[in-house]
Amino acid sequence: MQTIQELYTYEILTKDQPDLIEKTAECLAKTFIGVEVAGKWVQEPIIGYALKLPYEDFYQFTKEYIEANVHQGYCAVALDQEQNVVGALVGDTNVFEIIEEDIFEGTFADMNIVMRVLEDIDERFLEDYNNRYGKDMEDGEVLHLFLLGVIGEHNRHDIVQNLGDVLIKKATEEGLRLVLAEATNPKSMRVLEKYHGLTKYVNVDGDFIVHKYESNENLSSIPPTVADGIYIIVKEL
Repeated sequence: MQTIQELYTYEILTKDQPDLIEKTAECLAKTFIGVEVAGKWVQEPIIGYALKLPYEDFYQFTKEYIEANVHQGYCAVALDQEQNVVGALVGDTNVFEIIEEDIFEGTFADMNIVMRVLEDIDERFLEDYNNRYGKDMEDGEVLHLFLLGVIGEHNRHDIVQNLGDVLIKKATEEGLRLVLAEATNPKSMRVLEKYHGLTKYVNVDGDFIVHKYESNENLSSIPPTVADGIYIIVKEL
């Protein structure tokens, strides 16, 4: 029987790997829009369930995100023996950009809803970061884990653990202060908490930073049994 080490290998993408970048975007887009993996339906509640964004549009968004940030070295992939991407965890170390205007059009216009929700919690985090540390957040201080997806049929939790280990080790070595993610559902939150110690961020007033789905007319169709909101989760390094 093959071990997990024999089934998959792990590496950090570089800008000189366009084929792997495309495969990574495909892997992530499938898991967000919706795909059956090992007999179970995998789907992100906002993008796939509530808004039903088109696969091709989200694939292009994901690909462009990776291409823009891959040089930072925080795009990790799991590869099977045929060099197919079966898992990916990609992020960046940029300061959150609060645009406050719609930037997507046409069939991808509903992505503006997603961005407004993210900006809502990110803006509150930036304000609390300033209160907590006495300074504004700067590039290179926080590892922002942005997209996580696994389509491997076997050892799915091991894939998540190994992908996170690669990036968090690098962030620690580079002296970053925090690892942060916006968790849109309890499943991803539990996985990142179990394997990497990320927990719900509590601001200086003792409150979670969360955007509740029930209060958003575009996302209120998400059943509370699936997810109740999107939370900032963090780990100090």
